[in-house]
Amino acid sequence: MAREFDASDILEVAERMERNAVKFYRKAAGVCDDPVLSRLFTDLAQWERQHVRVFADMRNRLAEPNGDSGRYVLDPDDQSPTQLPVPPVFGDSECPAKELVDGPTKAEVLKAAIQKEEDTIAYYTGLKESVLGPHNIQVIEAIIHEEKRHIRILLQSLEHISMR
Repeated sequence: MAREFDASDILEVAERMERNAVKFYRKAAGVCDDPVLSRLFTDLAQWERQHVRVFADMRNRLAEPNGDSGRYVLDPDDQSPTQLPVPPVFGDSECPAKELVDGPTKAEVLKAAIQKEEDTIAYYTGLKESVLGPHNIQVIEAIIHEEKRHIRILLQSLEHISMR
C-alpha cells in the first residue's frame, strides 16, 4: 500500500537536511586549522541555520487554515515508511560529519562540502516540484540560488588553497 506524504512532511525532511548541514559545517570549522576556512565553514553553518527557519516557517504556514497541505504518494514498493527518508546529503542526524573525524586535508573537506551542496541542490530542485504556491516556489528557488553561491565560494576557496 502506498504511503501518502504531504508538503509538511517534505519540508520537515528539508529542515532535517539543513540541521545536518549546520552540524557538518560546525565540525568542519572545528577540524580546520586554517582560520580563513574555519570562518567560511562557520558562516556556512549560519547560512544553513537560516534555511532551517525558512523551511519551518513554510511548514507553519501550511498548518494555517488557508494552507494547502497537498498530498504526495511515495512509491508503493518502498515498504510504506512512516517518515520520508532524509537523503544522505549531509549524513545522518547522529553524525553528519563522520567523514571529517580522520583528519582530512583542507582540499578533501572543501570537495566534500561542494559535493554535498550539489546534492542538496538536486534535492531542492525536486522539492520545488512538490511545494505548493508561487511564494513557496520562489523561496525554494532563492535557497537553490544561495546553495549555488555556497558552491562558488567553496570552489574559490579550493582554488585558493591549491595555489599555495
